Amino acid sequence: MRARYADFDAEKKNIDTNLREERNMKVKGFKFGLLDLFSVVILMTVTPLSGYALTISGDNVGIPPQTLEVNGNAQVNGNQTVSGNLSVNGSTNFSGLTSFTGSISGNTTITGNVTLNGAGSEIIFPDGSIQTTASGHNPLRVALLRWYNANKAGNTFTVGTGPSGIAFDGANMWVANFGNGSGNTVTKLRANDGAFLSTFTVGTGPAAVAFDGANIWVVNAGSNNVTKLKASDGSLIGTYAVGTLPTAIAFDGTNIWVTNNDNDTGHSITVLKAIDGSPVGVGTYTYNGGTGPYGIAFDGTNMWIANGGTVGSITVLKASDVTVVANYPAPAGVNPNALAFDGTNIWFTDWNGGNAIKLKTSDGSVLGTFPVGTNPEGIAFDGNHMWVANGGNGSGNTVTRLRASDGAMQGTFTVGTAPAGVAFDGANIWVVNKGDGNVSKL
Repeated sequence: MRARYADFDAEKKNIDTNLREERNMKVKGFKFGLLDLFSVVILMTVTPLSGYALTISGDNVGIPPQTLEVNGNAQVNGNQTVSGNLSVNGSTNFSGLTSFTGSISGNTTITGNVTLNGAGSEIIFPDGSIQTTASGHNPLRVALLRWYNANKAGNTFTVGTGPSGIAFDGANMWVANFGNGSGNTVTKLRANDGAFLSTFTVGTGPAAVAFDGANIWVVNAGSNNVTKLKASDGSLIGTYAVGTLPTAIAFDGTNIWVTNNDNDTGHSITVLKAIDGSPVGVGTYTYNGGTGPYGIAFDGTNMWIANGGTVGSITVLKASDVTVVANYPAPAGVNPNALAFDGTNIWFTDWNGGNAIKLKTSDGSVLGTFPVGTNPEGIAFDGNHMWVANGGNGSGNTVTRLRASDGAMQGTFTVGTAPAGVAFDGANIWVVNKGDGNVSKL
């Protein structure tokens, strides 16, 4: 059906009074108010192309301000402005520049640039994930370790001796090789296919890795310092002293936090400015919490520390000023190990009990205790599930997947020997296998 309106006044006179009162009209798969047709200012072609319920061609057709409903697929050519809402029970393809001041529902494919206007700085997707458009780091995305997406599945890739920690930089995986031989290094693998890119020398006993949005930070447990490498080429930026026996590391969007595990020097953390490695305040802080701080995770506001020594507990520190927010004693016999944030709650692995425990961030109350495997170590969140590396014998050498919303078991998967660190690359889970000198990609 082709409709041309060159003289609106003349056309209006030809419309029956009863039709004037009829507001809705369907035209080969789409409907809008009949009188709203007169808002068209330039030629409007509505003859559907083959396979489409609606085809609009020409620039600035001026879609009416009422809701436009298309019960099928739609093709929009040219530059259009849609001032109402668009509802499509199919797919919509836009080949030109299209402006929407209302809402869009349905599947939409846009070829070309997308411009978002408004005061916000985030895109929120249906699964709850957030893409920030603002400059700098979004604290929630930093807490979730969501940098960019990777693609392509893989299997097992060789790294160095005794690999321990692992981190994703948005394009590559970085693995800390703790052991002798090819230890005291970090290995860089391309995330999309696992290809070996390079190995870089760091300090003694590298145990954990973190990404700050531009650089890689490596915890050196044997030399009591951290190494900062440029993520783009692995070049050394600096080496900075921390406490005794550093074991875990996290980034809060501004600063680098390191847990120091040696009980002889007290339970402490070291906080460094990510921009230059200089100490924040006194640099190393002791706190009244459990002994043997190990795992650490950021929730967008606070740092959570797993104290896995003789007296197990979880300590919460305010990231902005390093003050103690709370200290939650662990249940009897529980040995907190690694931590991860799921966007709402904190999870930690219990080395002794073979469980993953879920805590409410507001008050530290236990929301659930969920069996995994023997001696669980690393834990990571993939946007929907928690992945736990089971490093011990028995049901060890596996990773367990739990649904984050309710802790339901979703599967157990065999990996290499003595799995430790776990990381998510936006598409796949990577598991460090200490006993085999490799990493598994699931």
